[in-house]
Amino acid sequence: MKSNENQYVQLTASMLRTGILGYGGGPSVIPLIRHDAVTRYQWLNDDEFGETLAIANALPGPIATKMAAYLGYKLKGVRGALVSVLAHILPSCIAMIALLSAVNYLSGSKVVAGMIAGVSPVIAVMLGLMAYEFAQKTYKGLGLWLGLALFLLALLLLEVLHVHPAIVIVLFLGYGTLHYRTIAKLNSKRNHKGGTP
Repeated sequence: MKSNENQYVQLTASMLRTGILGYGGGPSVIPLIRHDAVTRYQWLNDDEFGETLAIANALPGPIATKMAAYLGYKLKGVRGALVSVLAHILPSCIAMIALLSAVNYLSGSKVVAGMIAGVSPVIAVMLGLMAYEFAQKTYKGLGLWLGLALFLLALLLLEVLHVHPAIVIVLFLGYGTLHYRTIAKLNSKRNHKGGTP
């Protein structure tokens, strides 16, 4: 019973923290969610988090909310998903209601503009670090040249041909499934041949 309650407390604390500190929208929250889910509480490993992030990107709606719902559901089912999503969106809702009357004043404030300018580089560094870690995994899993080729292909599809990101993600998920199934079959054939006298 205590461990169940403890997981609810951890989930609520984590989602409240990401909801409060995740300034700048979904992409800025992902490194915070990853830190809690993978490093602090170890609900997921790096590979599971990467797969979940890819699937969440392919689905419509805010990515941080989808990640919160998935983590809650993974830990505690439907009730956990509700608790997680509510804890994640509650700080934003309260802040929106509290600050709505002051929007006109704050929009012209030099102090607020300075705060935004100060936070932006931190978000950029966090996203860059996460991209670097994913690049390392790509290098280990696919090798340098194939990883680079797939990166250039994704860049071409997104920036030159303007293919919708969800379509690109689905294509790459399909390729990844095919790639790893092929490798698994080849490895099993090699092991089978090596085991026969």
